[in-house]
Parts: sequence; C-alpha cells; structure tokens
Amino acid sequence: MLQKTPFLALSRLLPRVAVLLAAVLAGSLQPALAQAWPAKPVTVIVPFPAGGGTDAFARPLFAQLTKQLGHQVIIDNKGGAGGNVGATLAAKAAPDGYTWFMGAVHHAIAPAVYPKLDYNLGADFVPVALLSSVPQVIVVNPQRLQVKDVKEFLAYVRANPGKVNYGSAGNGTSHHLAGELFKLQTQTFITHIPYRGAGPALQDLMAGQVDVMFDGLGSSAAHIKGGRLKALAVAGDKRAAGYPDIPTVAESGVPTYQVATWYGLWAPKGTPQAAIDRMTAELQKAHGTKEIKDAWTTLGADTPTLYGTAFGDFVSAETKRWAGVVKASNVKLD
Repeated sequence: MLQKTPFLALSRLLPRVAVLLAAVLAGSLQPALAQAWPAKPVTVIVPFPAGGGTDAFARPLFAQLTKQLGHQVIIDNKGGAGGNVGATLAAKAAPDGYTWFMGAVHHAIAPAVYPKLDYNLGADFVPVALLSSVPQVIVVNPQRLQVKDVKEFLAYVRANPGKVNYGSAGNGTSHHLAGELFKLQTQTFITHIPYRGAGPALQDLMAGQVDVMFDGLGSSAAHIKGGRLKALAVAGDKRAAGYPDIPTVAESGVPTYQVATWYGLWAPKGTPQAAIDRMTAELQKAHGTKEIKDAWTTLGADTPTLYGTAFGDFVSAETKRWAGVVKASNVKLD
C-alpha cells in the first residue's frame, strides 16, 4: 500500500498541473495570435458608392493601414438604401477578422427612419473606432444659385417657395436629416431629392440638376477649392480645420443648427478579440501619422480619439439624438 501512495498523489496532482499549463500556454499564445493577424488581405465594406464622403476618408486611411499591416486593405463599395444594403451584408459576413464594416452617422439615424432593418448595429457588430468626424457644409451650385451666404440663401428660398431642391445620399441619411432639420429650424420648405449615395448627388449638384446639398465637408472639399461648389457655411460650433474662411451657420443667424458627419469602424459580432485589438492599435498608430493628420485637416476633420466602448457609447448617444430629430421633423420616407 505504501508503494502506491506516490502514484496516487501524482494522479491527483496531474489535473491541476494540466490546468496551470493550459493557462500559461493560453497567456503566451495571445500575443502570438494578435501578431498572426492578418495573414491575408482584409476587406472593409463601405456601404456607399465610390466618390462620396466615406471614400474621401476611407482611401487614405486604409492605404496607410495597408502599409502598417503588410497586407492589402481592400475597400468594397456596396451602396443602396441609405447605407443599409452594405450594413446588412457586413452583419452577415464571416466573423473571422477579414471583413470589417465602415459605417457612418447614417447608421445611427436608420433605426428611427426605417421600420424594419435586416441588421442591428448594437447586436450584430462590435464597435472598434471613430475614424473621423467632420462638420457638414451647406453647398450650392454657384451658377444655379448666386447667393453668397446663408442669409441670402434663406431670402431666396422664402421668395421662391417650392422651387428650391436639395440632393442627399438617400432617404434616412445624414444629408437627408440635415436638410429636414434646417427646414425645421428656419421654417422654410425645400424639396428633397434622394440619390444612391453622396457621390451621385454631388455630380448632379455640380451639373445643375439640384440646387443645394447639406454635405459632409470631406466629400465637398475638393469641389469647393476647385470653385465648382460654393460653401455657404459649416454646421459646427466653430470654423472647420483647414477652412477658416467658411463661416458657421450660427454666424449666419441660425445658432442652434449643428450637424457633423462621422465615420466609424465595426467588426461583425464574433470577430476574434485578438484581431480587434490589433486593428485598434493600428488605427491609433495611423491616426498619429503626419499623413493622416494632414489628410484630415485638408478634409476639414479633427483627428478622433474614440475607440472600443467609448466609441460605442458615442454611437448610442447619436442614435438617441437623431431619433429625436426624426420625430420632431416628422420625416417620412419618400
């Protein structure tokens, strides 16, 4: 009996040793797993057509991430339904760390506008980071509307009721709601013309098919500098970075009108935490580079600092805010 005692004690110790060894191995493997991602190109679903504000920020940022990660970050434009088609595709994507979703303020608005969505931003995705935030700008075609500021624009609208229209990136987008909020606060009427993305709407604005847009400054910036569009005002509490000559709407007599277009990155629910952690770290690194800081200033944007749960809380607050705007302005889908 005495000879069997050491073996009995050893058998009792083995399970504890196995658990301890597993814990040690798991801890040592986590950095390795984080470094292993990505092992191939990464796709980011952008739910709007090429040429809009999302692309203006996506292309320089993901080009920078391509350099940092050593694998290509591919932009996959999937426009339609105010950004909801792409969001639905991203929600159903395999959560393997190789498909990500670049959404926008539009997706915080959508739950209040669309009675049924095929995705749930809170349940189907993990918030990763705020990528950029830029004030919206009121822009007109200078050949079609010869007004120099918001005061002259309002005077023209009131003198021509029902004759002025504005283009948007689609029903339920921030462009749409920004226009409705402006109408509500100025007690004016402007006809809404929805498009399948900001890019097509901007093209028609410059072609003289529509009169005005409430656009993200990022997508209008190059056209403003080129003289194809006239910026009347930015909808922020201060003048935009890189555009000190454009006044705020508040300076033009509408002090409560503030709208920002922001863009964020989400991962499909179930994406490995190691991949999310690595992506977050690389985004923080990218935001700190001179290339991205300069690009964001050129586009009139501030460099963001919201990641993970802080970004998630921001999105929740925006969702509640826009639900209030939708209710107050009685927005109906065209």
